[in-house]
Amino acid sequence: MRLPKIITTLRTYDLKQFLADLSAGVTVALVALPLSLAIAIASGAEPAQGIVTAIIGGFLISALGGSRVQIGGPTGAFIVVVFGVISQHGYDGLVLATLMAGVMLVVAGQLRAGRLIAFVPEAVVNGFTIGIALIIALSQLKDAFGLTFDHTPEGALETVSLLAAARDSVNWSALAIAGLAAVLILGFRRLAPKFPGLILALVLASGLVAALGLGVDTIASRFGALPAGLPAPHWPEISGARLLELLPSAIVIAFLAGVESLLSAMVADRMIQGHHRPNAELTAQGVANIGSALFGGLPATGAIARTATNIRAGGQTPVAGLVHALVILMVMLIAAPLAGYLAMPALAALLLVTAWNMSEPHRWGEYWRAGWADKGLLLVTLVLTVLVDLTVAIAVGVALGLALRLIRRRSSGSDWTPPERD
Repeated sequence: MRLPKIITTLRTYDLKQFLADLSAGVTVALVALPLSLAIAIASGAEPAQGIVTAIIGGFLISALGGSRVQIGGPTGAFIVVVFGVISQHGYDGLVLATLMAGVMLVVAGQLRAGRLIAFVPEAVVNGFTIGIALIIALSQLKDAFGLTFDHTPEGALETVSLLAAARDSVNWSALAIAGLAAVLILGFRRLAPKFPGLILALVLASGLVAALGLGVDTIASRFGALPAGLPAPHWPEISGARLLELLPSAIVIAFLAGVESLLSAMVADRMIQGHHRPNAELTAQGVANIGSALFGGLPATGAIARTATNIRAGGQTPVAGLVHALVILMVMLIAAPLAGYLAMPALAALLLVTAWNMSEPHRWGEYWRAGWADKGLLLVTLVLTVLVDLTVAIAVGVALGLALRLIRRRSSGSDWTPPERD
């Protein structure tokens, strides 16, 4: 069924549900705003492009999706892919690849391909998720320690080498701000999980930088002022050669967007005892990525942690997701200059915490106790993700997983809990 969930829910919508959705939408927006900024920066894009993605992608995913409570936007899983595409093909290449991926997802939704997620081995998803988390963590140590690199590293090994070479240039103020932000984020999450403590933690840490005049980079000092509005939509330059060149990147973006959104919807189903519509969800992801690309945004997908936050905050229908996108738009229109004061080490701490959550440390023991075939598949995918390329890791991992499944003569179940990545 490809009917958007919002059409079904609005048939019996009432004021009580709206008030619940309004409260949840505002709460999620306060979580999504700094995450969108941090993810964009870590991806090698401008901070504003993360906000654009949260607004356009988030609105379309909620308006057209197949889940009652799914929240969409930029996610940590895309950092590695986006950074690689920008490095190789420029930002215009990323926009075109995202547009192509959106078309692929729309076609997949119309062909009812939503159930194919069951054929992606769990070990492969776990392997590339941990690999992505490790790469994200390595990329954020530079800002967390206030280090300066001579050039942008290419790959995890060069990042480690540059970190080691720059170890004598630690900015202790930056490290203190990163540590404070991490402690506040974790503290608010543990002591008041329903409270949007993430934004408060970043405000407190960044406010300290401004109040004490610490020599720490902020968004404004590094990127300039954020725009107070959405850019005008425009088509990227399209040619046959460019489409062929960007096809592998588009396939990876489509694969990640489809897998992550459907996994997020599955988690949401378990939390609310509901049932999402996978083909409607894929179609919505496709339209959202086309829309995000036309406004110059990043790839968008369902965000598991933000979706869980929405549920815990009382969100009941896709209206909460629409409110979340509109609140972020209002902040962009009214208070964009204030976001420039956010300290880079504080945002680095946010992504380090996100990377830790992505890796699901509480499940490492379970992975270790798995059979040798699954353990080997996870390790192969992880190593290829970190040391080679995510495209290669996914292709090899899925191929090996399907081969193992054929050998076993039985299907691998999909009843598992994916990482709370964002």
